[in-house]
Amino acid sequence: MTNTKHLFLLFIFLVMGTTQKDPRTEFFPRLEEKPKEIPAKENLWVFILAGQSNMAGRGKVEPMDTIPDPRILTINKTGEVILAKEPLHFYEPMLTGLDCGLSFGKELLKHIPDSISILLIPTAVGGSAINQWITDETFRNVPLLSNFREKAALGQQYGTVKAILWHQGESDAATSETIEIYDKQLAVLFEKFRTEVGNPTLPISMGRLGSYSKTDEPWQAINSKMEAYQKTDPYANLIKTKDLNHKGDSIHFDAEGQREMGKRHAKALIQRRKVLNE
Repeated sequence: MTNTKHLFLLFIFLVMGTTQKDPRTEFFPRLEEKPKEIPAKENLWVFILAGQSNMAGRGKVEPMDTIPDPRILTINKTGEVILAKEPLHFYEPMLTGLDCGLSFGKELLKHIPDSISILLIPTAVGGSAINQWITDETFRNVPLLSNFREKAALGQQYGTVKAILWHQGESDAATSETIEIYDKQLAVLFEKFRTEVGNPTLPISMGRLGSYSKTDEPWQAINSKMEAYQKTDPYANLIKTKDLNHKGDSIHFDAEGQREMGKRHAKALIQRRKVLNE
């Protein structure tokens, strides 16, 4: 009887353990969907998402973030084109969450011709510093610049790269030395990005670091370096984030903030009319 009781309790424990939901992944999509057909190359605009964790996404994915639009595509970890559902990034499966990509795509659709579809290419890796991108360091098992090169080439097989969305700098706020040279590092890296894509005037939309950090002064110093760089690059823009909130860790934007950043990136690119001058 005792053995039977123990087995029954073990069974209940195992069942409860397997049905308990992880709040982070609770609403992650369970199925990938492929488009009925991939648009013609001239009708597919490609946007590359690059940077560290606030571009890779740490927000909570909710059901609204997994509703696909047939005109917004992305890639899976094997490079197949699929309908875009959050989360888009797949490099850090134990950490990834909502990023700004799908929100960006949905806002952009409001401003572009109905004949155009969007392909979002994720390349961001949490915790990566800008020099690691410049030197093509392998970080968290991802060779940063080589992976960007590979994914940019993949995107160009299907369409035209129209812009890069960049959010990074939290790691570089760690020391006064990395802060001091951050604007110069942006110039070096963005030249590399544009060379890889083959477009010296490729628009790059940057996002400021949040205003909620417990070490706010260094983060704002990075923002000042972004502002200084943006003044030197007529093909770069910088969206504001001061009014956006963190998800409770004073590091990462919450879901609402990620969705708003996506909209701001889209509106900034449209306002500059860099993606519409075809």
